[in-house]
Amino acid sequence: MALPVAKPPGALSGRKKAAVLCVSIGTDEAAGIFKHLNDEMIEQLTVEMARTPSVAPEVAGGVMEEVLETAAAHGYISEGGMRYAREVLERAVGAARAQEILTRLAVVIESSPFEFLRGSPAEQIVAFLRNEHPQTVALVLAHLPSTELAARVLEQLPPVSQTDIATRIALMTQASPDVVKEIASVMESKLETVIRHEYHEAGGVGSLAQILNSSDRATEQNILKYLSDSDPELADEVRSRLFVFEDIVGLDDRSIQMILKEVDAKELPLALRGASPDVADKILNNMSQRGAEMLREEMEYMPPQRRRVVEEAQSKVVAAVRKLEDAGALILSRGTAGADGDDGVI
Repeated sequence: MALPVAKPPGALSGRKKAAVLCVSIGTDEAAGIFKHLNDEMIEQLTVEMARTPSVAPEVAGGVMEEVLETAAAHGYISEGGMRYAREVLERAVGAARAQEILTRLAVVIESSPFEFLRGSPAEQIVAFLRNEHPQTVALVLAHLPSTELAARVLEQLPPVSQTDIATRIALMTQASPDVVKEIASVMESKLETVIRHEYHEAGGVGSLAQILNSSDRATEQNILKYLSDSDPELADEVRSRLFVFEDIVGLDDRSIQMILKEVDAKELPLALRGASPDVADKILNNMSQRGAEMLREEMEYMPPQRRRVVEEAQSKVVAAVRKLEDAGALILSRGTAGADGDDGVI
């Protein structure tokens, strides 16, 4: 009788972990995994599974946990880049565990030297590349962490440059990894220098508040959460000068009704996804009975949404609020809400 695998997950090889996973999840799910593997990998995994007739529950649980952690880390990297992934993981599982998870993804991360640009606006990347040689621009675009980002950058280049860069990308064969890493390193250094310079030149809580008021929801939350952890007093001072989505609860009914007229009705179910009951009630109580019923129904049957999508909808509501404030139509009471830096699906 074969004994169950008893080694802790960290002591197992990658192939053994894959076998443990396939044995643990059952034949149907394992067959689904096999559909995505090449013949050589299938053969290797089949042999390993044959050598793994049973698995201790604690080992299976450990491997499952590792798979989920790795998948989550992949998602964080895709959402906001390596730095963002590290920050989220450190908050969730601590610095040591976060480093362990990210180490497992070292090959994936290393394969994209420009990962640090994933969360950068296309306009910023275009500004960095403005004085670069066309071949350098082509190389950067070809190595950006997503084709969508590369497309947005290409769209914002002058028409003449677009055709030149596109041709160079098409004719590009292979680039030296060292050259790619060097260009990426220079760009990352420039980015950090610009950020430091802008902060030094602007300076002050008021300036930061103005920047955050113009930033997207994710940027605003991440910075407020970081400040709350590192310098609570500074965070409170910055937050007191901001208006965030949750601050809607402090507005009077007339202001809410004005805001609802400015906001696309399609954005409301998304914006209220994951919002506090007080915020949802404030919105629903200022709608017609039929409108409120339809909104509740749409929220109830809406599938899970990426937090980024929800925050984009909330940002549009906040933009409408700030537009009304600029027009003098309402006066805001700022800083009543906390800063939630969570991420994922809600």
